[in-house]
Amino acid sequence: MDKCIHVLHVIRAMDRGGAETMIMNLYRRIDRSRIQFDFLVHVERKCDYDDEILRLGGRIFRVVPYRIYNYFSYKKQCGKILEEHPEVKIVHGHIGSCASVYLRVANKRQRYTIAHSHAMNKMDNVADIIFKIMTFDNRWLADFYLGCSNEAGIDQYGKKVAASEKFQVLNNGIDAGQYCYNAEMQKHMKKSLGFEEKIVFGHVGRFIPLKNHKFLVEIFREIEKIEPRAEFILVGRGELEDKIKDRVHDMGIADKVHFLGVREDIAELMIMMDGFIFPSIHEGLGIVAVEAQAAGLPCVISEGIPDEAVVTENVKRLELSLGAETWAKTILQMYKDTQRSSQLDAIKKADYDISVTVRQLENIYCNAVKEEK
Repeated sequence: MDKCIHVLHVIRAMDRGGAETMIMNLYRRIDRSRIQFDFLVHVERKCDYDDEILRLGGRIFRVVPYRIYNYFSYKKQCGKILEEHPEVKIVHGHIGSCASVYLRVANKRQRYTIAHSHAMNKMDNVADIIFKIMTFDNRWLADFYLGCSNEAGIDQYGKKVAASEKFQVLNNGIDAGQYCYNAEMQKHMKKSLGFEEKIVFGHVGRFIPLKNHKFLVEIFREIEKIEPRAEFILVGRGELEDKIKDRVHDMGIADKVHFLGVREDIAELMIMMDGFIFPSIHEGLGIVAVEAQAAGLPCVISEGIPDEAVVTENVKRLELSLGAETWAKTILQMYKDTQRSSQLDAIKKADYDISVTVRQLENIYCNAVKEEK
């Protein structure tokens, strides 16, 4: 009999997004002789992490995405997977929009349920309002709740849940040692990418509205006016990528802005950069800002980033309303004033090292099985 605790992670697709990367960081380091991850995904295509999941012993179950009109079909798909796999003891949900369906299905089949908030909802458009309505009952459906920050927990589950023993903040742990600044590594990376003698500013994130890429390239245009040696790298992909490429071309800075797509070497790219710009409209946490700090980078971030993401002294928070010129002058001055050094101790002190997060999650899962319904 399999004595492993099988945890079914419910997520849209295992591509290289923030939540997905965090899950994989945990999966690589968790004691897989005791705890094994499986994945319920909502796409038919192969995803970035699929091969690694299979190598680590995980299974991938695919369902047709929930669209309200297919409520009964979606419910049946989820129920069938749990019925066919009684070894799955815990359902760990990372999607809020359909959680009211799959959490109920899991509860009915006596599984321990965890709801996990990775983001915040600003309620500033119709889609946000609809999402809030659809997810309101999630706050009483799960056995346990996690949030990437306290604010994300309150936003998704309410103050009562966030203040209870049923809720914990689970920091998005990183392998902090990989991000330690190394001058030789920086020099090597700049040479390999053709940035020798250049000052490289950067951003990592999906090309979606909340990441604010439109403002981001406006900031770089102002940087380039002041510092002709400046180059800008954008790491990620998403729905707005082509529009941003067109905008960069229209702004006349296409030769200075480099779209690198999805990369596996984020730590090395962070070490290579000379400054990090993060003007998100809002974030549940903004783990890439923590990664940038781990690399010793000077960072300019928006007020939409939670306080928990600020863990070193190399960060300045600015209002978006101050405009691109102010943001550009700020990061340039920080670049001049910052002496790069290892921030490993600061990251560990703030409990963002992956080893701390893994132990916390292992305890949650093991206690969940003890409390099994």
